[in-house]
Amino acid sequence: MIELPTGKIGLPAVARGSEYAVLLRRVRQAELLDQRLRYYGWRSAVTGGALVAGWAAFVFVGDSWWQLGTAVFLAAVFAQLAFLGHDAGHRQIFGSRRANYLFGVIAGNLGIGLSIGWWVSNHNRHHAHPNTEGADPDVSGVLAHSGDRARTGRGFRRLIFRYQAWLFFPMLFLEAGSLHYASVRAVLRWAIPNRGWEAVLLAAHAAGYLAAVFLVLSPGKAVAFIVVQQGLFGFYMGCTFAPNHKGMEVLAEGDSTDFLRRQVLTSRNVRGGRFVDAAMGGLNYQIEHHLFPSMPRPNLRRAQPMVAQFCTEIGVPYAETSLLDSYAQALRHLHAVGQLTRPVEMPRKG
Repeated sequence: MIELPTGKIGLPAVARGSEYAVLLRRVRQAELLDQRLRYYGWRSAVTGGALVAGWAAFVFVGDSWWQLGTAVFLAAVFAQLAFLGHDAGHRQIFGSRRANYLFGVIAGNLGIGLSIGWWVSNHNRHHAHPNTEGADPDVSGVLAHSGDRARTGRGFRRLIFRYQAWLFFPMLFLEAGSLHYASVRAVLRWAIPNRGWEAVLLAAHAAGYLAAVFLVLSPGKAVAFIVVQQGLFGFYMGCTFAPNHKGMEVLAEGDSTDFLRRQVLTSRNVRGGRFVDAAMGGLNYQIEHHLFPSMPRPNLRRAQPMVAQFCTEIGVPYAETSLLDSYAQALRHLHAVGQLTRPVEMPRKG
């Protein structure tokens, strides 16, 4: 992790608010918020082509256990489609809100069975209050990220909190199922825009996916294919999200930290070059993404040194580490929080 010197802790609110304006002006002058249609054109073509090729190979191979290899490939393709849906949800691809939404429902609802309307609503709350108790939906789930939450766990939940560092990676295999469930629940109960169309596209994805799998494969192989493909899809997504915020500062409910510090102090970057950029869908530049959610993915790499330098200037710690170390930091944090569920032993008298 790179930790730059802290300072200027006592800056008045007005000055702190103007700091982000200074950084934003630099980013705009560098044209880093401009659309990158050519990039997204070829990225979408490659990902869409991989999806078609994967399903074509699935039909060609037929009723064989070799289809588990196809399942692995399609799990990776689904994750890449999810990254494109993520970018569309943040309006990174097109200047038009409608165009981004249409891209999102095609990639998300139809392509991989996740509601873009639900995801945008949920994800916007995360961006507004990252790692904030009671406000960020990503820290109010099955895991405890703070001592206060760990101590309030009861029964089975407390048991999960206690061993959450050990359970974390195994639980990621259930992530896709959780996302599908949340999507279906949202289109049935939430007042999301275009709920009817989103439901139709989710149903179309489910019908097409299940029909293809059970028409080509015997029941046993079909179930194995779904378990592997969906399990690895969820695992891939979870491994992408894990380094971003876990183990970083957790803010109390109602915390009044200014926007720039709230985004930087709760986020962590992962270095590793172009391969890591592609594998993580650009989310390894988590600090830059949180500061500028609408910045197109390929521009995050260019913005990173500018943001790091600015954090040095104003004395805000900027966290960056390797992929493996990010997982280690996350697990150490989850383990430390989990230990707080254990009863405190009182000192013995005499």
